Amino acid sequence: MAAQAKHRDKIVRSAAVLFRRYGYAASGTNDIVALSGAPKGSLYHYFPRGKEQIAEEVIAYAGELVRSTLARLCDEHDSPGAIVRAYSASLAGWMAESGYRDGCPISTILLEIAIEAEGVAQAGKAAFAAWEDVLATAFEARKIPRARAVELAGLAVCSWGGALVVAKAARSSQPIQRVAETLARQLDDAVRDAGPEQTD
Repeated sequence: MAAQAKHRDKIVRSAAVLFRRYGYAASGTNDIVALSGAPKGSLYHYFPRGKEQIAEEVIAYAGELVRSTLARLCDEHDSPGAIVRAYSASLAGWMAESGYRDGCPISTILLEIAIEAEGVAQAGKAAFAAWEDVLATAFEARKIPRARAVELAGLAVCSWGGALVVAKAARSSQPIQRVAETLARQLDDAVRDAGPEQTD
């Protein structure tokens, strides 16, 4: 990897760690540089618009990690309910491993500055849309009608976001597990309501 890309990626990954744990405002550029180990002058070289540009990149980075994870789980599991349970289990494990200290870096950034920062808001919108598209496509491939698949994919994304906040407050994975089972039942019902696949 080229040195420029190496330092740039380190800054983004380090900012993601800090934002998800401490929030956007509480994570200064000096903190980001210190954690990344990148040369101090590199931050504004790679991110001339400063911390707000880093926030946009963190959202894109974290969003792609989630999208690729969801795509992998969609390939690995046969039913929509199993997909939701598997991703929820990974969320619950990650939260427990962090001692319920971490959150979603995308959510922390958006909650703090999305109203004032249009680029940040657009990056968040794109990330969520990509997650919903992966899920909706997988649900539709498993017999759920497109409109209902889109609806349930959006519900899943919104529910996971809320469950992470409640889990952090409760210091328990139970809210995530509850969301998983509720969503899985709705998805299983949607598959059942669709009936057998039609063949020519």
